Amino acid sequence: MSPLMGYFMLGSAFLLIISMALMLMRLIGGPTLYDRLLAVNSFGTKTVLFLCVFCFIIGRPDGVDIALLYALMNFIATIAVLKFFNYRALDVGLMQRDETRRGDPS
Repeated sequence: MSPLMGYFMLGSAFLLIISMALMLMRLIGGPTLYDRLLAVNSFGTKTVLFLCVFCFIIGRPDGVDIALLYALMNFIATIAVLKFFNYRALDVGLMQRDETRRGDPS
């Protein structure tokens, strides 16, 4: 790896850490739940990017698999939290269908 590429990767890692700190400030100061959830999701995305850059800085690009796994978990957690705060339960889809079938005389 050339020295210029090393400086570029270190600079991008530094900028990612700064943007992660800004997302944490948004998480703490967010006025609504959705602002905080967006900050958590953005923090997770920046963490995935930081993991990728860090893996290439230390010369172990196989760590990108771990970053992809973390991205998948971040996506699933975001959907689960949104569903929970929208319906106040994670299994609301099945409950609503069962209740409508029981109340329907046909």
